[in-house]
Amino acid sequence: MIRFLQKDNRVVKAIFIVIIGAAVLTMVITLIPGIFQDSSVSGDTYATVYPHWYSRFLFTGEKVSLTRVQEVAQQQLQRQRLPDFALPYMVQRVGQQLVMQQILLAQAESLGIHATKDDVVNYLHTGQFGELLFPNGQFIGEDRYRAFIISQFSLTTADFEKQIADQIIINRLRSFVTAGVTVPDSEIRDQYRKQNIKIKFDYAVIASDDLRKQINLSDAELQAYFAKNGPRYAAAVPEERKITYFAFTADQLPGGAPKTTPQEVQAYYTQHQAEYQAPEQSRSRHILIKTTGGKAKTDAEAKAKAEELLKQIKAGGDFAALAKANSEDPGSGAQGGELGFARHGMMVPEFDAAIFSQKIGDTAIVKTQFGYHIIQVEERQAAHAQPLNEVLPTIQVTLIRQKEAAAEAAYAGALATEAAKNGLAKIAAAHGLQVVTTPSLPAQGVIAGLPDGAQVLTKAFASKQGADPAFAPTGEGYAIFQVSGVTPPHAPDFQTYKANIAKDYADERLPALLAEKTKQLADKAHAYNDLAKAAKELGATVKTSDLVGDASQVPDFGQVGSVAPELFTLSAGNISGPINAQRTGVVAKLLDKQEPTADEIAKNLDQTREQILDQHREEVFGVFVNATEDRYKKAKLIQLNTKLAQPPAAGL
Repeated sequence: MIRFLQKDNRVVKAIFIVIIGAAVLTMVITLIPGIFQDSSVSGDTYATVYPHWYSRFLFTGEKVSLTRVQEVAQQQLQRQRLPDFALPYMVQRVGQQLVMQQILLAQAESLGIHATKDDVVNYLHTGQFGELLFPNGQFIGEDRYRAFIISQFSLTTADFEKQIADQIIINRLRSFVTAGVTVPDSEIRDQYRKQNIKIKFDYAVIASDDLRKQINLSDAELQAYFAKNGPRYAAAVPEERKITYFAFTADQLPGGAPKTTPQEVQAYYTQHQAEYQAPEQSRSRHILIKTTGGKAKTDAEAKAKAEELLKQIKAGGDFAALAKANSEDPGSGAQGGELGFARHGMMVPEFDAAIFSQKIGDTAIVKTQFGYHIIQVEERQAAHAQPLNEVLPTIQVTLIRQKEAAAEAAYAGALATEAAKNGLAKIAAAHGLQVVTTPSLPAQGVIAGLPDGAQVLTKAFASKQGADPAFAPTGEGYAIFQVSGVTPPHAPDFQTYKANIAKDYADERLPALLAEKTKQLADKAHAYNDLAKAAKELGATVKTSDLVGDASQVPDFGQVGSVAPELFTLSAGNISGPINAQRTGVVAKLLDKQEPTADEIAKNLDQTREQILDQHREEVFGVFVNATEDRYKKAKLIQLNTKLAQPPAAGL
């Protein structure tokens, strides 16, 4: 063996080096605990995605930062107008999306899919931002470009363009994966035909609310039901608590209302400088000539009217007077067309592009979905930091509220401490406050004497009877309180709960009764071959639909294709079987059925093909995404910061 190694054989030596290297790597993997386990990641890293198995060993993964996850989550929260308490859920969802994005980018890299700077520039020219960034084909300039990115996305130019490049890459990956997706013409024709069949029908309706009135039980029968379902009602009356409290408002704080100093205002302004960055704004006025719903009967007539007004303005006509006399925008017309200042994105895209690209004082015609606008830009303000004097009142109000909140909380804490030593009544009397004891209240009850007692109740139901006094905000101050009585959950008295028991019985019986009555209706309608006669016998109401399609909504019925897709397979004159429409039972008789002609199908073949192809591509790419994610998980190429990526605790 030694002689073999001593030979001048470079291939043999290379093999030997590889063997030793593999052995060393194996020892590292084996002996260093957790090196390839899904351990926590520290710091600002939400997750790390490794493109290859050896990337973990070399620490060359792509990181998803917690800061970015939180930024995007906050933006999504604002765009979807969701409450702040939904933020933890949004953070988790966005985190998963950004991790998946990194996985797809790694997969694209392995397939040689990239995006160049020219690709990004081309997208900015032709994509969704093209009209804003390149009005009339002219770039708005670096300063306005940067201001746009900051105001809309809170990103640097480099990060924004990196996101555009990433999206281009993922779109190309999608195209690569779905390139082989096809759909036969027979499927396209069949799909178009099904989607465009129109039907009209009579339908007899049995309403569950009407059946409910027919369910009448004697007291003896209800008592038997109550006794039979004893465990169900064992805690039907929820726990209730009596609360003894006294409360104060902000105007009862010792020392009076807090004040601010110039030094505090300056310090707050300095610390929150980023909040006082005013984005680029444009002040404009316009005259609107509507293309629909206005005086003009045609688009051409509206355009001609706008062009005539533009000529008058350019000839020296009074814009404000012409706006008052001619504008069909009732809001601004009476104000001489004045719209005030607007930020990017506040107006429809065509209008937005005009007011941020036209020269100051210029007047031009722009068409939007509302009609023709004669637009004049009066003033434009570049993005800038608002000076202190502009935001002074806002800062003063904020600081005073902060001081009031802190003073109220401190005062409430001090009163609660005093009350723990000397009792609620004595401390309330010492401070000129009144003690109140509520009646027994459920957790979702209302404390009549407080503007908002929700937090008091929440804390009270988490406290024990006789525990030291606690305090909670009331919307206009604080309440200091103790739990003075607890009524545990218990079964109700039959007489006081009889209406609820009757409702429970009806709710339990209704689905079967509705199904039974609807089947009777269908059987009679088929036996008589007469829906109206069967409906009259059973007291059902007969209605007639319009000529409707698969996605149409019909009163007392719902969405036709979802509730009763079988109706589209019937022939005119046929009667359906029983149809469960949730709150109603329905039997229908088809009156008319109109299918698209062969010419209509042929005319819409290409458009339908694209729709179906898009659906199939989404399905194929979805399968690819799930399979890729599973592969990365099995290979332990996704390393999560488990403290940050775990789902929010229930109840938050």
